[in-house]
Amino acid sequence: MSGFHWYVVQSKPGQAARACAELENQGYDVFFPQVGVEKIKRGKRVEQIEPLFPGYLFIYLSEVESNWRPIRSTRGVARMVSFGNNPAIVPHNVVEALRSKLRSDKEPVHQLQVDQKVEIAEGPFRGLDAVFLQYDGEQRAFLLLELLGRWQKLSVDLKDIKAP
Repeated sequence: MSGFHWYVVQSKPGQAARACAELENQGYDVFFPQVGVEKIKRGKRVEQIEPLFPGYLFIYLSEVESNWRPIRSTRGVARMVSFGNNPAIVPHNVVEALRSKLRSDKEPVHQLQVDQKVEIAEGPFRGLDAVFLQYDGEQRAFLLLELLGRWQKLSVDLKDIKAP
């Protein structure tokens, strides 16, 4: 399919998912990249799906063969992103790289349980065993570590912990 390129569509505030659905219903090839984001809600760690580029999505069109007119009047669509009078073209390899990265990131997230034994894999306490206490925000955890006969509470990056 020569002459086809990826273009950027800006959605109305909070309506990117609606714009994506409406464009797909009209037969357009649309890419709306979304990622899983970990959040702490009411003291519990939950994963939510959020847009990678809030308010923007990609559409695959041909300058000659595609009908561009319905796009601007589609529900949820604000406008086509343009530079001057020319719509912004996104290189194919950028969109394909995003797609492959998002596919590879869909591996399950390991959930730690209170009182679970863990090993500190990086940092000054590397190699020591600890006990998971609770999450400290989105990227850190509180651990209990026995040092000099006493339990010490410390905050560690989640990436530095591994469960045996």
